[in-house]
Amino acid sequence: MNTLVAVAIAPFGVGDELAEHVAEVVRVIRASGLPCRTNSMFTEIEGDWDEVMDVVKRATFVLAEQGIRTEVILKADLRPGHTGTMESKVRKVDDILG
Repeated sequence: MNTLVAVAIAPFGVGDELAEHVAEVVRVIRASGLPCRTNSMFTEIEGDWDEVMDVVKRATFVLAEQGIRTEVILKADLRPGHTGTMESKVRKVDDILG
């Protein structure tokens, strides 16, 4: 079933600058080959539920397996019969705004 998630995976207790750790997480997500997009707060990933959740797990464990306390914030949208929702949802709003 097509699944679109917005996920934030972040370390705790490693200092003020998190970019290096976040980059490790994003590297795993991008290497998955699933459609994804990163912004300042979340990374969106789209695909089959099992594939998306596997990527979220692997991206989380890249930090946790280093002994780093890791927080995961996840929002999921399951929409049967649809694909490409990461792009189409934004396009619909942009069309309305003109």
